[in-house]
Amino acid sequence: MSVAKDPDTLYIAPKQATTFTYLALGDSYTIGASVTQAESFPYQLQTFLKARDITIADPKIIAVTGWTTDDLQNAIKQAKLTQKYDFVTLLIGVNNQYRGYPLDSYKKEFSELLQTAIAFANGNKSKVFVISIPDWGATPFGKNAAKSPQTIGAEIDAFNAANKEITLAAGVSYTDITPGSRNAKTDPALIAADGLHPSGKMYAEWVNALLPKVTEVLK
Repeated sequence: MSVAKDPDTLYIAPKQATTFTYLALGDSYTIGASVTQAESFPYQLQTFLKARDITIADPKIIAVTGWTTDDLQNAIKQAKLTQKYDFVTLLIGVNNQYRGYPLDSYKKEFSELLQTAIAFANGNKSKVFVISIPDWGATPFGKNAAKSPQTIGAEIDAFNAANKEITLAAGVSYTDITPGSRNAKTDPALIAADGLHPSGKMYAEWVNALLPKVTEVLK
């Protein structure tokens, strides 16, 4: 025997889960040189957000070891991306410092890259997240560099002072991971096997700092 359906009962479609898109712009620190892809900070961020029931597509990464700000600008132009993203991270500048490039050039190019990142976030400044440059002078590689760890640290501080000022003036989120990167002096587990780049453990610390900020804008 069939049962008649109540004509007043409305069918409510199940809510579709949103999958957010993520663009990561940078250099070796963004691709996760010397660690597995899963240990890189963009992919750890994807995993940590998934644990909070926020689904992120695999990150689109534009980053290569050794890139300076102008390298990143050129690569973005060559990529000819037309897509807009739900959020964007930007971490760039260590190779400008390493090569002795002028701070004034960095300021100009970083400012332009920040505006590019905002454009990729569809003009929504709240969905762009800048990360400070870690201090590679605290690594085993840095201890044996031509410049002293103290000089490297001072130069990194100058570059970070510049990118922080530009970021905050633009109304964009800034996450300072540099103090934590200096803990590598006493904690070898924070450094990858190459003696220079962060380990998955350090990247996890970056993600923990980013997580509440990204979660807030995606929820």
